[in-house]
Amino acid sequence: MNIERTEFIVWMERIMERFDILKEQIVNNQSRLIEVDGEQLLDNQDVLQLLKISSRSLQRYRTQKKLPYYTISGKLYYKLSDVHQLIRESFKS
Repeated sequence: MNIERTEFIVWMERIMERFDILKEQIVNNQSRLIEVDGEQLLDNQDVLQLLKISSRSLQRYRTQKKLPYYTISGKLYYKLSDVHQLIRESFKS
């Protein structure tokens, strides 16, 4: 399969444009991170994706006081270090 140089260049430009779009999305996602006193806070969705658990399991961790949480403007947040601690404790048991 042979393609002409100009067609190849057009395809490469399209690919590079898509990389630029992805880069912007990554930068936007990183800028939405919330930090308090240098500690990164995660919302419910972040914790669910990180731990690969259901929302009911996350609720159970809160109820059983296995995972501390903070309410800010009616939204729940978790310290990243607390989530890491929960993971370490689950390996011990």
